[in-house]
Amino acid sequence: MTQGWIKAIGMMSGTSLDGVDAALIETDGVEVRRLDHAVFVPYAPELRERMRACFGNRRATNTEHVVADDLTQVHVDAVNMLLEKSGTLAGEIGVIGFHGQTVFHEPASGLTRQIGTPDMLADKTGIPVVADFRLADVAAGGEGAPLAPVYHAALMKSAGVELPVAVLNIGGVSNVTYIDANDELLAFDCGPGNARLDDWMLRHTGNPVDLNGATAASGNGDPMVEVKFLEDPYFDRVPPKSLDREDMATRIDGLVGQAKLNVSDGAATLANCSVAAIVAGVNHLPAAPQSWFVCGGGRHNDYVMKTLNARLGVPVRSVDDLDWDGDAVEAECFGYLAVRHLRELPLSFPGTTGVPEPCCGGKLYIPKKAA
Repeated sequence: MTQGWIKAIGMMSGTSLDGVDAALIETDGVEVRRLDHAVFVPYAPELRERMRACFGNRRATNTEHVVADDLTQVHVDAVNMLLEKSGTLAGEIGVIGFHGQTVFHEPASGLTRQIGTPDMLADKTGIPVVADFRLADVAAGGEGAPLAPVYHAALMKSAGVELPVAVLNIGGVSNVTYIDANDELLAFDCGPGNARLDDWMLRHTGNPVDLNGATAASGNGDPMVEVKFLEDPYFDRVPPKSLDREDMATRIDGLVGQAKLNVSDGAATLANCSVAAIVAGVNHLPAAPQSWFVCGGGRHNDYVMKTLNARLGVPVRSVDDLDWDGDAVEAECFGYLAVRHLRELPLSFPGTTGVPEPCCGGKLYIPKKAA
């Protein structure tokens, strides 16, 4: 691949299971230009439940390939929608970064599983695809997550904010990237992000999200549930460290169940637990960040954002205040990582995943008609 700037599409289907984000960027694998074109394609409820049924499976089931093809078709639709929206031809795109859907993540056992059919995506779009981003890192002894820190750092270089700064992504799981003037990245998963609250809302209201945090804001959190939740040994582990969506699920759901909370009090308690996990992570940072910038769906939860502001004691703002698209950052990241794969640049580092040395990753899939 020749040097220079490449237009790339990045795609993300996160543990919140809401749908597919696709975003267009231009990058040389180091610097990045955001092109402000992004789309979101929601999953149909039926597909969402079939995907959810794959969670926790250490090995592929007989029917998983059907789910993988169906979720990949949603990615195909998202690519086509993004091309149309941006007025871009498929031939102008150098690569697609395809994360797939994480269904099992246990790096201590050397396992991380993302389902999806990258060769199908390449063939149907006619665009080369890079996928399997996490496998090399885990094989080398890393956590395989988070992978966004190198992209967060690339964006933050031109943001003009006082360092050190934290970039916090609140998706199904929350993770933080710590950036200081020494260009040494530190990152880790903090704890449950939206996952437990989303599941609570779906179970009790039929809605898969607490819109704007209104339900949590109307309730009273149970402080004893929060205290017991923070006794989980994960919070004392020195990072880098990572979580599966279902990690802590049994523990926290059991604590909330034992407390016999109503819908609003349960929502407030689960939101408080997510915040508490983030605040506990400050103990593992070299210094307290001057400010926090939040991306992902969790930044739309006003209750969570207000509680974070109160507990962290420094400004907590949406990355949209930096003119980033907080809904598209994770998708953009995988376009960036795809180009880094083409440039043979590392995706993960000792401070972000615990891998022994900077690690390249990903696998390239060429469309059959272009092979």
